[in-house]
Amino acid sequence: MHPTHPVPALDDALTGRAVERVRRWTERTGTDPVGHGRSASPDPTARLAALMHDPAGVDFTLRFVDRVARPADDRVAARELARLAGAGADLPSFVGGLDRLLLRAGGRLATALPHVVVPAARVRLRSLVGHLVVDAGGRSLAGRLAAAEADGHRLNLNLLGEAVLGEAEADRRLERTIALLRRPGVDHVSVKASSVASQLVPWDLEGSRDRLVQRLLPLYRAARDHGVFVNLDMEEYKDLHLTVALFTTLLSRPEFRDLPAGIVLQAYLPDSVAALDELGEFAARRAAGGGAPVKVRLVKGANLAMERVDAGVHDWAQAPYGTKAEVDANYVRLLDCAIGGHRVPGGAAAGGRHPLRLGVASHHLHHVALSLELADARGARAQLDLEMLQGMAPAFARAVAGDLPESGPGSKLVLYTPVVHRGDFDTAVSYLVRRLEENASPEGYLYALFSPDAGPASYRDRFLASVRDRDTVADTPRRTQDRTVEAPVGKDGPVGDAPVPPGFRNEPDTDPSLPANRVWARHAATTAAGGAVAVPRVPVVTDPGEVDAAVRRAAASGWRDVPAAERAAVLRRAARALAAARGTLLAVMIAEGGKTVAEADPEISEAVDFAAYYAERAAELAGAPFTPDRVVAVTPPWNFPVAIPLGGCLAALAAGAPVLLKPAPQVRACAEAGVAALHRGGVPADALQLLPADEGDAGRRLVTHPGVDRVVLTGASETAALFRSWRPDLNLVAETSGKNALVITPAADPDLAVADLVRSAFGHAGQKCSAASLGILVGPAATGSATGRRLRRQLVDAVRSLHVGPGTDLGSTTGPLVDEPSEKLHRALTTLEPGERWLVAPRRLGERLWSPGVRAWVAPGSWFHRTECFGPVLGLMAARDLDEAIAFQNGTGFGLTGGIHSLDEDEIAHWCARAEVGNAYVNRHITGAVVQRQSFGGWKGSVLGPGAKPGGPNYVAQFGTWHDGPAPAPAEAHAGDATPGRAARRVLAAASGLDPAERDRLRRAAASDAVAWRDEFAVEHDPTGLAAESNVFRYRPLPALTVWAGAGTTRADVLRVLLAAATAGVPVRLHGPAVPGGPLPGGVHDGQHLEPVPGERIRALGEVPAALRGAAAGAGASIVDAPVLADGRRELLTVLREQAISRTRHRFGHIERR
Repeated sequence: MHPTHPVPALDDALTGRAVERVRRWTERTGTDPVGHGRSASPDPTARLAALMHDPAGVDFTLRFVDRVARPADDRVAARELARLAGAGADLPSFVGGLDRLLLRAGGRLATALPHVVVPAARVRLRSLVGHLVVDAGGRSLAGRLAAAEADGHRLNLNLLGEAVLGEAEADRRLERTIALLRRPGVDHVSVKASSVASQLVPWDLEGSRDRLVQRLLPLYRAARDHGVFVNLDMEEYKDLHLTVALFTTLLSRPEFRDLPAGIVLQAYLPDSVAALDELGEFAARRAAGGGAPVKVRLVKGANLAMERVDAGVHDWAQAPYGTKAEVDANYVRLLDCAIGGHRVPGGAAAGGRHPLRLGVASHHLHHVALSLELADARGARAQLDLEMLQGMAPAFARAVAGDLPESGPGSKLVLYTPVVHRGDFDTAVSYLVRRLEENASPEGYLYALFSPDAGPASYRDRFLASVRDRDTVADTPRRTQDRTVEAPVGKDGPVGDAPVPPGFRNEPDTDPSLPANRVWARHAATTAAGGAVAVPRVPVVTDPGEVDAAVRRAAASGWRDVPAAERAAVLRRAARALAAARGTLLAVMIAEGGKTVAEADPEISEAVDFAAYYAERAAELAGAPFTPDRVVAVTPPWNFPVAIPLGGCLAALAAGAPVLLKPAPQVRACAEAGVAALHRGGVPADALQLLPADEGDAGRRLVTHPGVDRVVLTGASETAALFRSWRPDLNLVAETSGKNALVITPAADPDLAVADLVRSAFGHAGQKCSAASLGILVGPAATGSATGRRLRRQLVDAVRSLHVGPGTDLGSTTGPLVDEPSEKLHRALTTLEPGERWLVAPRRLGERLWSPGVRAWVAPGSWFHRTECFGPVLGLMAARDLDEAIAFQNGTGFGLTGGIHSLDEDEIAHWCARAEVGNAYVNRHITGAVVQRQSFGGWKGSVLGPGAKPGGPNYVAQFGTWHDGPAPAPAEAHAGDATPGRAARRVLAAASGLDPAERDRLRRAAASDAVAWRDEFAVEHDPTGLAAESNVFRYRPLPALTVWAGAGTTRADVLRVLLAAATAGVPVRLHGPAVPGGPLPGGVHDGQHLEPVPGERIRALGEVPAALRGAAAGAGASIVDAPVLADGRRELLTVLREQAISRTRHRFGHIERR
């Protein structure tokens, strides 16, 4: 974008005048404008400068603001104050003498006198940041407005408040903003679209725009009637197109033709160039029709930290520029194009006034000076307003204001001023975090300007570089994903013939902030609404003979003989084919599975990830002593109709086992589309067969067929029990039910906790085995305290505001049920238990559409506490303390997912050590597991089989039989410090009665265990390595191992199992007729009879009687009867459970120190 008519150029002479103007400004502020020469100063600017240059200052200040000032519970704040400033705590150097004394005293007394110390600390903090955030109270704000008027400034007021999770809070914020602009002395306010409407769906830009227009009409009318300027603000990249569309739509209404109004653009986005062009053309059209000017408030952008987090978590390119130098260059380009030279029909001015005014909002003095020089040279001074942040470098603000005209447009410096009501001060935390984070960056202009070590040349040279680079810095979006080309709806995208290189990286989800992707999603929804894509083409199989034929074809496919490296290559290409079929898969999932785009698209990414990740695991099997299963049957559920069925198939294929896929009858078309993509990617048709067997004889034949070595099930515990009743010796790998809870303590961020609880409970209408069915509120969080009231108010508001509708409606946040409610779900939706009440009563809205419900208070041990209902209903429980909350969470009999929301490190550590779940989540939602990051699978009653988690490192290796390979050399086995522990040595000492070969095998096994324990099982793994989110995969010892010693069991095998258990610290109970005599260290002989219990893992040696298999099936216990191995990397898995812990590691983009 360049000026379209001749204007004075931005040349060296003009740049030199800008440098000279800055020199004059700095002279006006004196030689020490921020107090570097004072050790302790009441000047807030000096204090801010000292903080920015203290390496520990920002982290300390953010923790104080967030952990001491924010919590409503004084005891929570007191604990954190004691950690920050108590005995032994290091205080950063910027803390002055008086504050240092106050902090030390507060740190010592906080836990003893929380209701005295904490309020005093909050008062002190407000006094320290009062220059940054203004009290919205009557007298306080009136005084600020009067002072600004006396100083020749205007205040641009931005009302802060609680997170807008529902329409009631949106109404409250809107009403307060309207009341604010009606106050005497207020002439300028800013408002974000996201602050006046909840549950905005980024896929539905048009629907969101129309909603927001109706929401903002009263505010703009009030602004028109009171002569107040309204600026439409934005923070997140995803809001750019929505905010521009909203702004132009509102101002296109005839009633606002004469209303001046503004919008923000962020120069750190290269997209801002095109946006400014669009707004300039709109302003020209509006002016040609006699309309008032519009104003663009041009800022650098203050949400960089969160944009980096968003990009990292989603594997997207960072939307803002990668360097501060690029941002500065783009800012100069935008100034050059906008000031006096934007494309305006008939010249720079129309009717005596420029149709596009510019708010130059920056503390970069050289850029501010440049804007004035450009305006003077081009006769456009009246086009400009200069704007700065309230409380940031006021001395420089006064110097700049001295160069403004005495009257007329642009004569007053505008100060962007956040205001907050006294009772809502905690809601200013995110703003303060952004300000501190932004100004503590060494690349920042204020950082350099305030640095005692940086001379004028350092920031002058940066400025000159920004002028030089203004025409070469990129002006196109950094995100280029385009699903209309990569994966069009209705036809598959290109797969290509080139080999796919090895290595795993998660497949990015589709980015809804990009216009092409929104067009693509709308096309998919429209296609789904037509219904044709949801019609299965493969007929249902009812004849058991067809099942027999399919098993024969699979067994004869030759897939078991394909080398591991070749299988890996096929799966990598299959991943590419799945990615190319994303559009087709999306349309059929919406049509048949009832999924929203937001739920369906990440599931396709998961399927792609399974193919690519399991390809790497296949390659690892090259040369391994491993025999793949002959045939594997995969029997998936309907709630994840692409990722779960294809994930099971891909894992078996990676191991070398051919697969028969029996899809859930509700989503057969989804399975057809997924299998077609895999075939297109090179998976042989006989190695992967779609077999839509019925729920009768054909389905039963598949599960019980003697040629099927293993069945993969994801579904209800009742289904697993049914399969095992048909075939007691069934080798079943099952992910079953869950009753998942999110614990919320008083130390939680209440807004974030509620947002994550609602997302976890009602995504896909609660039809996820990982969904949060319970919210457990701890202590004051469950009472009538301020914390408890806010949590429940926000929860009720958010749930009532969810938009329930079909997946074909891009504005739906909660979709339909796939089936009519089951008996359990119908009871949960309609009937309360004794002592419970509805906070939000669910309602039937139409065919398979139910509004979500919230029931309080669920009693421990009650029906709802222990029953998986699988639908849009959430129960709240009240716990006295964290230990009781953990007991409630662990007391369901299941152990699939669970979470905690708390900012207290001790609480987090306590919970992580005791939560009995396979997938644990900290300060985030508990659904949406991502391959490798959060391998998915549960404990206790949520799993049957060996226990390896899908999407994790051990899952593929369980689709076959392992054997002992060549014995390692002793020196290799005892590498480094990997030596058997004391318990393992006691087991070795009991091997004296074995023959020499058996003793040697046991010694080698002990060495192998020690190496495997050191290198794999005793360490935590985070292969993804995200900065903003830790995703730890770890192993936890079983609470106990039951060993069955049947006929044919040898003493050597028993000792080998005891050795593995001893290495992991697992107690062993021995049962069976062949338990050997003599010492068995670490094992307790409990007799010949064994009564399995739910969730138990039984390591079976020798013969396993049918009665025991039947009893285990009835109890929900797992029997592991694989060969006993000397290889510690394999045998130790039988005594361990896998756990994935995903934890948010940032606050508003500020990365926590670890």
